[in-house]
Amino acid sequence: MTTPVHARRWTNWGLNQESVAELLTPGTVDEVVASVNQAATTGRRVKVVGSGHSFTAIAVAGDQRMSVHRLNQLVAVDGPLVTVQAGMRLSTLNALLAGHGLALPNLGDIDAQTVAGAIATGTHGTGAGYSTLASSVEAVTMVTAAGKVERFTADAPEFQAVRLGLGALGILVDVTLRCVPGFVLHADEQPMPLADVLAGMQEWIASNDHVEFYWYPYTDRAQLKRNNIVPVHDQPLSRFRGWLDDEFLSNTLWEGVCRVGRRLPGTVPALNAVAARALSARTYTDRSDRVFCSPRRVRFTEMEYEIPRGALPEVLDALPRIYDTLPFKVQFPVEVRFTGPDDVWLSHGYGRESAYVAVHQFLGNEYEPYFKAVEALCEPLGGRPHWGKLHYRDAASLRPAYPRFDDFVAVRDRLDPARVFTNDYLDRVLGA
Repeated sequence: MTTPVHARRWTNWGLNQESVAELLTPGTVDEVVASVNQAATTGRRVKVVGSGHSFTAIAVAGDQRMSVHRLNQLVAVDGPLVTVQAGMRLSTLNALLAGHGLALPNLGDIDAQTVAGAIATGTHGTGAGYSTLASSVEAVTMVTAAGKVERFTADAPEFQAVRLGLGALGILVDVTLRCVPGFVLHADEQPMPLADVLAGMQEWIASNDHVEFYWYPYTDRAQLKRNNIVPVHDQPLSRFRGWLDDEFLSNTLWEGVCRVGRRLPGTVPALNAVAARALSARTYTDRSDRVFCSPRRVRFTEMEYEIPRGALPEVLDALPRIYDTLPFKVQFPVEVRFTGPDDVWLSHGYGRESAYVAVHQFLGNEYEPYFKAVEALCEPLGGRPHWGKLHYRDAASLRPAYPRFDDFVAVRDRLDPARVFTNDYLDRVLGA
């Protein structure tokens, strides 16, 4: 049985959110149901937490915190449809799929999230032919506030809400994903002037399966990354080169550089210039998830905004002017990715071609004036904040950005009228 444990302190990966709450650790669906029924009858709240990789307070619990890490098993493989329990981490899922000759069609740049957490917050990768991970969801099984175990498939009126539900509609216990045959990616990573990246961007987007770039503030340098599906894995990256690039340079050395910049802010422009110039080109092939996902050991805080793709030049043009007004320096590069439209109600990319602009600050550095300035730039352009990344929007400002916002709220009202699954963040972004 699931055993309530005395109140425990929790922090997220970015160390910018924390709470103290009673911990629940169910190992079966029946135990999830029992906990929900008890909460509903006693007027308590239950907030599920995954791996803690959201920077918003979406997983902050004030009463009971439920960890579903014990619900982490494979349920079924039926051709391209794979059903797993909701607490499985993406890293485990990727290895499992590879063993069955399958893969997810797209991924973000880390694989530490749980399946439920990744789809609930709108995790996405890049590529004009792809959208959020939630768009690969074919069905979910969810425990509702009424203590019922319900299966939602594409013909259910609530389906486009529960695919990306922010944890506001119930507790996901398993997820069915539509996968594709396993595939190999050819990665081409090239440092180049930002002007050249922007001049070729429309061509890059149209002619590559997946494209993104990073721009270093206070410099004119960027790194362009293009990933394309190829038939064979014939250019493996040497173990030493992989360690050098992904572990030593991108994590160990980069953290040291960030610490210097935090201690001596005046050095940041020069450090950024050196870091950008130190980037070297590389091309290699590997299994898709190994190309999509990289280790991220340097901690930071992050905001990410989805904007209509045509608005990207305006945003990038304004960022240097924002840097000039800040009372501190910005060290982390700006990450830009692209996705196509989907029909998931609270997907950032609902109904349009998207560009995503992600801004970061090293752990312990001031960030709020920077993030608020970026938000003030993106919101009037129709921008939608990533649900798991820091932002300052509320229900009143989000409603006009999402055409199906009120439909989602109506589903919430039906499935959780007493708000068993709410917290302060959900009350802010969806309304109390």
